[in-house]
Amino acid sequence: MGFLTGKTAIITGAGRAVLSDGRCGSIGYGIATAYAKEGANLVITGRNMKKLEDAKEELERLYGTQVLILQADVNAGADNEAVVGEVVKQTMEKFGRIDVLINNAQASASGVPLAEHTTDQFNLALYSGLYAAFYYMKACYPHLAETKGSVINFASGAGLFGNFGQCAYAAAKEGIRGLTRVAATEWAKDGINVNIICPLAWTAQLENFEKAYPDAFKANVKMPPAGHYGDSELEIGRVCVQLASPDFKYLTGETLTLEGGMGLRP
Repeated sequence: MGFLTGKTAIITGAGRAVLSDGRCGSIGYGIATAYAKEGANLVITGRNMKKLEDAKEELERLYGTQVLILQADVNAGADNEAVVGEVVKQTMEKFGRIDVLINNAQASASGVPLAEHTTDQFNLALYSGLYAAFYYMKACYPHLAETKGSVINFASGAGLFGNFGQCAYAAAKEGIRGLTRVAATEWAKDGINVNIICPLAWTAQLENFEKAYPDAFKANVKMPPAGHYGDSELEIGRVCVQLASPDFKYLTGETLTLEGGMGLRP
């Protein structure tokens, strides 16, 4: 029984993905696995219902936790407050509390130079990332204030270092960092800590990229000084667990680069 037993975490973008060796193959699912092992009730969202159903089956079978799955897509054409409001409504109806909000979901058109980026491509990144974090944080705030909970948002080295071909993604991620710092200032009085993670992990998406385009992979994906890419569950998910623990409540408004030494900055 972990310290999150009886508590509830909402994790966006947490459909099941696995690597060829059977390990967690996406950051969202790695976080969900780490939280399930600590006994948390889970609410996981995403666009792909099959991946959510697979996640629910495996997490409940292996770890005995309760998992609520909800298809939710924040985008430029949706009534996004209603979409997110329904997630929060169903969470409260099933579990009666929200202790942790993890804004992990993000889509983008990476690889497109700024001068060639379309408005639709820019909106894809902003809505799925920045707007989603904004709507979820607003909707969850009163419930997090009741539980003195935690918010963990995801940004990226693409924003910190200005990666080529990632203007919309970087803009969304830096917007999330600004939003997080404001929330940390405003919500500290409520006992809510709000932090940011910039991750680098080995995912099914990277694995497939390496197999399909080995030359492009070699040119664009650099090995961090640690000598290995992060494990989505053990090196990203476990940090997310710790950020929601009582030991880390005084840490708020901070950006943690979990990139094996690639996230060095002043």
